Amino acid sequence: MDHKNSIWAKQILDSRNAEGMWGNFHTLSRPVSNKAITTEQAIRRLRILGFTREDEAIQIVLERMYLCVSGERKIDNYFEKTHDWPLFEKLMLSAWIRLFEPENEIALEVARKWAFIAEGAFRGGQYSKEDDAEAFQQQFGRKPKSGFETGFGMFYHAALLQGVLSAETESLLLDYYLSRPEGIYYIYNKCLGSLPETFASRETSSYLAAIELLSGYRQAREKLKFVVRWLETNKDENGKWDLGAGAKDGIYFPLSDSWRKQEFRIADCTERITGLLQKII
Repeated sequence: MDHKNSIWAKQILDSRNAEGMWGNFHTLSRPVSNKAITTEQAIRRLRILGFTREDEAIQIVLERMYLCVSGERKIDNYFEKTHDWPLFEKLMLSAWIRLFEPENEIALEVARKWAFIAEGAFRGGQYSKEDDAEAFQQQFGRKPKSGFETGFGMFYHAALLQGVLSAETESLLLDYYLSRPEGIYYIYNKCLGSLPETFASRETSSYLAAIELLSGYRQAREKLKFVVRWLETNKDENGKWDLGAGAKDGIYFPLSDSWRKQEFRIADCTERITGLLQKII
């Protein structure tokens, strides 16, 4: 089900600027009340509400991202001095392009470069920071110098690398994500191999976001069986799920126009979890 005609979608679409964007692109943090959302926050929310590359609002942003990754135009004037910002932008934007358009060749070119690094980083049968740094230098001609350049720990790496790794490396990467104490940066900051203690919580919603991201990998069904069992044990007597009122975060929920009625909240939670299970069962 999509929610393209929801009040949430309308609010976002009505806040676009003359270029069809929402100001600066980068930041995946939770939107702050009374502050303008970033383009990245906007397209993440629109994707959750059912928007695809076929929708004009997404097409406009995709076209801009293509031009930026190709070096033909800047996405905006924002940059962070602590990073190799052009490299980070290509990683970030290519990840988003692939979420909407997995076979886009512009983004795939970037994905293959990071896949080369991943293959090297896991060549010994587990993640090695030294092998990671060596592969990075082979690919980009210099040693890694900031946090995002090694470790594959961000949302962007996990989104970008789907479908471009060897089966062996993909398996090792998924094991790495599931055992990494810090989780996946920007999405969930705890070990994914440990299930949230309280099911009806915002923490569970964030946990599901990380699992939804990993569900795009070919071996996800095998690796995520424990998540399926956990979800199945948390159904109510009607075969539905409820993450509670605290799960409302303006990102993943709500989907319905209002959560004033519990039935709408349960419908939203059930819709989301059913969609996830369809990918990993």
